[in-house]
Amino acid sequence: MRKPLLIGTVAVVMLATGCADMSETQRRTAIGAGAGALGGAAIGAMTGGRAGTGAVIGAGVGALGTYIWSQHMEKQKQEMQAATQGTGVTVTQTADNQLKLDIPSDISFATNRSDIQPSFRPILDRFAEGLRNNPNAEVRIIGHTDSTGNDAINDPLSLDRATSTRNYLTARGVSGARIHVDGRGSREPIASNDTAEGRARNRRVEIFMGERQG
Repeated sequence: MRKPLLIGTVAVVMLATGCADMSETQRRTAIGAGAGALGGAAIGAMTGGRAGTGAVIGAGVGALGTYIWSQHMEKQKQEMQAATQGTGVTVTQTADNQLKLDIPSDISFATNRSDIQPSFRPILDRFAEGLRNNPNAEVRIIGHTDSTGNDAINDPLSLDRATSTRNYLTARGVSGARIHVDGRGSREPIASNDTAEGRARNRRVEIFMGERQG
């Protein structure tokens, strides 16, 4: 192994082994810094630069990351888990520190419809409250369908569902400028479309909330 890569690898190992006593946020930042150091050292080796300089620059980039997991984010995760308990909605923290809500079709939308069902409204009400309390957060809403029908039907339907969700949030005081919507049609299934159960899982809306580091 060449010396620049060895420096980066040592940085990753040291950070990983030292993560035991860190908080979750600190651990993620440290691992990001180590990965950045390894990448920076590799870049330095390929471009003929100094290994130490490349590792330091890479560590800084890795530590910055894209999103942070703040107290606001943890609080909203706990609140959304409580609000969705028993509904089938999944609330998770992603690897890049976004809060993700995976809302199945039996909660969110009826078949071939984009109007929000009554069972979905209390969840969005709680989510909107958390967004109003965290002005630094931004949101992506992605609509999905099953494979029934063709793209000419599924693509606009999935986008309409995401747009309906955004409109519901904006009607409750959340700025539409903070919310990006997208429709993926049937292109990103999470289950087989060969069964009714699988198709129901694929008909879903995913909401991502992230807080950027200032």
